Amino acid sequence: MEERVSISISEGVADVRLVRADKMNALDQAMFEALVAATERLSKDKSVRVVVLSGEGRAFCAGLDMGRFAAMKEKGGNGIPGGENRDLTARTYGQANFAQQAVWGWRQLPVPVIAAIQGVAFGGGFQLALGADMRFLTPDARMSVMEIKWGLVPDMAGTPILASLVRDDILRDLTYTGRIFSAQEAMAYGLATRICDDPRAAAFEVARDIAGKSPDAIRAAKRLLNNLSVDPGPALLAESVEQQKLIGSANQTEAVRSNLEKRAAKYVD
Repeated sequence: MEERVSISISEGVADVRLVRADKMNALDQAMFEALVAATERLSKDKSVRVVVLSGEGRAFCAGLDMGRFAAMKEKGGNGIPGGENRDLTARTYGQANFAQQAVWGWRQLPVPVIAAIQGVAFGGGFQLALGADMRFLTPDARMSVMEIKWGLVPDMAGTPILASLVRDDILRDLTYTGRIFSAQEAMAYGLATRICDDPRAAAFEVARDIAGKSPDAIRAAKRLLNNLSVDPGPALLAESVEQQKLIGSANQTEAVRSNLEKRAAKYVD
């Protein structure tokens, strides 16, 4: 896990960092595994009262590793070793599958999670940010629901979380277009909690404040706030059903190939 995600804990605050800076903390199989392992470890640690989630280097998380898209182009499927045989609809983590748990696991943690975001949070990286209770962004941070670019849909728990944060028409706009939007737009949409020059420092300041409160009350508050949301189960399963139908299809493969070959796509009706 340490090759992708580092964890240090001090005075009740867990400092969780994505440590693949040379790849803009992109999501490869090892990163997915490390994120799930991190949430499992933190959920069992009673000393943790709040989590700060951030990425090393110039980006929070650039999304799915480009090597996996290259594998899609060459071999079809989802570009994950052995992934062609993985049933996305199998609920392996309660209501979630493996990829969804890399995001949903942060929502399930019994303590608050603050994401400190610089650079970009695209695609799966954007969905990872959504797993946090709060999101602090630099003024020049950029985000995108980028899955449509690759002929896919958000399938890492993004849709049920987004539905609780933004207006329906904004959600459709961002999902259908995949456009990149600014930190200021994210604030207007309800996707950013704060815009600050140093979101990591600001996150730790808030985290230390939360850690000084009664841990029983904080955990109770998170349970109450999580229960305000509608049952995510149907939405999580729907993500997987739709994504499984898209992966490896003719138009999805064409989306990947056209992007990697830097040409206009030729889709079939």
